[in-house]
Amino acid sequence: MVVSFSNLRAEAPGVFQDGCPTRTVLDHIMSKWGVLVLLALTDGTSRWGELRRSVDGISEKMLASTLRTLAKDGLVARTSYPEVPPRVEYSLTPMGEELMERMMPLMVWIQANAEEIVAH
Repeated sequence: MVVSFSNLRAEAPGVFQDGCPTRTVLDHIMSKWGVLVLLALTDGTSRWGELRRSVDGISEKMLASTLRTLAKDGLVARTSYPEVPPRVEYSLTPMGEELMERMMPLMVWIQANAEEIVAH
């Protein structure tokens, strides 16, 4: 079967329409910061500061908000260690890893074509 928008809707009427949970998921994972945080976590477990340096340009407030959202969605795991000073690590969950396996070809395509696209 050919994957198309029409086929998706035939299998699940109402999918991607206003109010559908797919809209929320798209908003969370396809936002500029959501994609970049998920992409940074494909390299493995990271602490706050490492993520902040990896995702150039993200504010502390936006990083906190994005991580909270992705953790709530079950895509990112937050592990807090009861140490002094406190240590918190972030990693992809199995669902987050599955998502990024599917998204990485898109990220590679974007990287390869970004300059040409922006030039237009």
